Amino acid sequence: MSSKHFLNDPTHLVTTALLSIPHTNPSVACDISNKIIYLKPSSSSASPSQVSLISGGGSGHEPSFGSFVGPGLLSGAVAGTIFASPSAEQIRRCIQHRVSREKGVLVIVMNYTGDVLNFGMGVEKARASGLQVDMVVVGDDAGVGRARGGKVGRRGIAGTVLVLKISGGLAAGGASLKEVSEVARLAAKNLVSIGASLSHVHVPGRAVNETSSDELQESEVEVGMGIHNEPGSERKVTDLPGLVKTMLSHCLDTSDKDRNFLEITSSDEVVLLVNNLGGVSPLELGGITNEVVEQLANDWKIKPVRILAGTFMTSLNGLGFSISLLRVTDTGLGSGRSMLELLDAPAEASGWSAAISSETWKKREEVAKEAESVDVDEVQPSNIRIDFGQVKDVLTTALNRVIVAEPDITKYDTIVGDGDCGIGLKRGAEAILSMLEKTKKTDDLLIFLNNIIQVVEVAMDGTSGAIYAIFLNALAHGLRSNASSSPQPVTAEVWARALEVSLQSLSRYTPAQPGDRTLIDALHPFVKTLSKAGDIDSAAKAADEGAKGTRGMKASLGRTVYVGGEGWQGVPDPGAHGLAELLLGLSEGLKK
Repeated sequence: MSSKHFLNDPTHLVTTALLSIPHTNPSVACDISNKIIYLKPSSSSASPSQVSLISGGGSGHEPSFGSFVGPGLLSGAVAGTIFASPSAEQIRRCIQHRVSREKGVLVIVMNYTGDVLNFGMGVEKARASGLQVDMVVVGDDAGVGRARGGKVGRRGIAGTVLVLKISGGLAAGGASLKEVSEVARLAAKNLVSIGASLSHVHVPGRAVNETSSDELQESEVEVGMGIHNEPGSERKVTDLPGLVKTMLSHCLDTSDKDRNFLEITSSDEVVLLVNNLGGVSPLELGGITNEVVEQLANDWKIKPVRILAGTFMTSLNGLGFSISLLRVTDTGLGSGRSMLELLDAPAEASGWSAAISSETWKKREEVAKEAESVDVDEVQPSNIRIDFGQVKDVLTTALNRVIVAEPDITKYDTIVGDGDCGIGLKRGAEAILSMLEKTKKTDDLLIFLNNIIQVVEVAMDGTSGAIYAIFLNALAHGLRSNASSSPQPVTAEVWARALEVSLQSLSRYTPAQPGDRTLIDALHPFVKTLSKAGDIDSAAKAADEGAKGTRGMKASLGRTVYVGGEGWQGVPDPGAHGLAELLLGLSEGLKK
């Protein structure tokens, strides 16, 4: 047993925690292979046909999101590993196989790059299959101001649960997908939050000294700390009244042009959520809540019409709390469907304050008919032909080059990120190499590419995995759109046109452009050079030059914005470097 945790194996910890949820709420089931908690069809609300609500993200924020699945709240929740987004394939399976799709599906996700990309790709794949799906992104954290947040925007934190509860109440009442989506966006727009913590959290499976180098000093508190150990806006030595004063000021002071995202006046109806980040005792949280309520009344003339205090969204065992303020706004939907009525509506979810009814408990002995979905997605053949042996050899050369480059990529990402980029790329490369040895030979490029896409979506998670998966799916669409009416070998011109389509599709899910210090700095010149010159050697060299050009470039997207350490000026962007190595490997393989 670890001195820090009873369960120190992060994989086993996440798995067993998910398996525990149906024990506490008989209305839900667990698809453990995809880390999905979902509402049993027999346990839906009175109306069998309602908009399904899905959320999720990295594990470590419990009871968010799995324990919010239940009648009146979420229909499904998808979990990633600790502090990492779930894969797009997990999300697609939840949308297409685990929730009702009759009236549409709304996905609500917090504003983190990996979550937005992976959930976005899952949404797009569901739309492509003909489903009605919408997505709302919540960014409520005032801890990072406009200047520092840049293109990333505000992070999503505990205020997200208010958006989920209001949306869940509306969906349970039979509202349309359009109505639920609009109200979710309205709630998110009228929301502001901020957190504070006395220490960074320790992640199970990591050495104790991995999280102690930047630890807070005695009596020091970090204002605005993120829920993944991201730095806040400042560190200070203060008491609770001084801390709450600072936090409320960041949320409410209209003179702070960098952090003031929402104007709340004494005439507004306000919902207050005081959230335990995991390590604060209920006794102490009560004292904190009282301080917040008194300061709101005395200093801001705000008397909340609803006060929720408890554990809703944690950062593992974080020794801190967050404050969220929701400005109650007219939904325009009439009686019974105001924000307050929807917030007060009953919900049977073990992570919410409403109790599970006796009737539901009686159903716990029912034998669940959990037939595993076949989940076979047939790929339509195309007229684009390849030489399987040649393509396999070229791809093998490129993937081996990525594997060899992993130590450098990891070193760079340790300096500017969270150190997992190289491992993720290596894992994906090894999985594709394994697939190449086992897969049936085919001369159909689209079938071959789909085999790679399936591997990437399962083997690679996080931001890089999402970007590669979105790009490859869009590439498949671009290739099919440019295929001839009769079987023909693939040409450089077809590749170039398809890659242009992929690049354009990727821009829908990330605002990254050349100069933002991301893998786009390598991808963009590769695609543009290939389109212009029709020569992969020149295109790969352009990608390499683009990656090298990220040295000294300040990041404006991704986790590097928050956690980039010292020495970033001297290293290239890890994602751009990894992609450049892959593309150089393709060029090298073609010359053999």
